[in-house]
Order: sequence, then C-alpha cells, then structure tokens
Amino acid sequence: MIYTKHDIAKLDRISRLKIINSVTGIKPANLIGTINEKEQTNLAIFSSIVHLGSNPPLLGFISRPRTADVGHTYHNIQANGCYTINHIHPEFIKNAHYTSGKFEEDVSEFDRCSLTEEYRDEFKAPFVKESQFKMGMRLREVIDISLNGTVLVIGEIEYLIMPDSAMVHGDVDLEASNGVGISGLNTYYNLSKIESHPYVRVDEVPEF
Repeated sequence: MIYTKHDIAKLDRISRLKIINSVTGIKPANLIGTINEKEQTNLAIFSSIVHLGSNPPLLGFISRPRTADVGHTYHNIQANGCYTINHIHPEFIKNAHYTSGKFEEDVSEFDRCSLTEEYRDEFKAPFVKESQFKMGMRLREVIDISLNGTVLVIGEIEYLIMPDSAMVHGDVDLEASNGVGISGLNTYYNLSKIESHPYVRVDEVPEF
C-alpha cells in the first residue's frame, strides 16, 4: 500500500486523521490537567508529549489554540502558568479517552468522566489521583508553528511523582509502572519491555 502526497490530500478528514496520527508508531498516552481563573478544572488526553531536555527538565506538547473548536487546556495554562501531566493506566483508559470530547468550559472532565482531582502542596493545577505516574509542570515558553496554526507548549517539571516499582536498576520501567501507549485517535496498547542495553560508548560498540 503506497500513498503519495496527492493520495493523502484526497482522503476524507477522519481517514486522514487516523492514518497520519498512527504513522509515528506508539506514542505516550497522558492526561493534562489544568484550572482556570474561575477555579474550573479541565482534563484532556494528549499523545503529543515529547522530551526536550533533561537539564533543565523540559517537556513539550502540541496544542491547537487557533482553531474554531478551541480547547481549554492551552488557555488555562496561559492564564496561570501551570499544568499537570498524568500517565494513563489500563484501569481508566475508557474514562481518559472520553476527555477528548468538546465539553463546555463549565463542565469539568474530571467530573464528567469520573476521574478524581488531586492537589499537591501549593501547586495550583490538579493532578489525576488515579494515575500513579505524574508531573507538575511550569510553563516556560510557547513557540508558534505557522505551518498549521499550532503551538509547541514547553514546560519544566517541578514535581515528579512515580511509584517505587517504576525504578529498575536506575532506569524508568514503563511496563512496571503500567503505562499505556496510544496510536491514531482511539487505539490503546500495553507497554512491554523487550530488551535493555547499556549507554553507548563508541569504543564499546559490538561487531554485528
């Protein structure tokens, strides 16, 4: 099966979304929790979160603030500068999936999708109580992507909360922490560790 640029352009919107959202392979499935100036909470599923650097610890995700069906996540982050990223686990995949609905601003996806708000110290944004692996983020930069009207939202990790079982010989084991992956718009996967290899030094590369 081969698709040219013109073939892709001719696809109907849903088919194109499903295919192009799948071609990168399995992506991390996370819930981003935010709160607005009226203390109304919001929760939305994202599969575009990426590592940008470790010192300082930066993560980015793609948002679409310029479309007609504007989501509330980006605006809430702009309003108060903080948000949370929460791993999804098999026990609440269905709840997490339905946070993608375009609910009104005064409807909290926490309530509508039966997930629980959790707060830590003075950090304003809500964590997902059901998640065992979560991060409190502080907004650092927003980069406009003019090609398609999206933005790259960059945040710094201020809180990192994960189960003891997630650390295996100094590495984060996403199978042990029961993480979930996503492909396309609506298909979820368990994560299974296949192999582990040492940090690569050129003089230690084996012969293949």
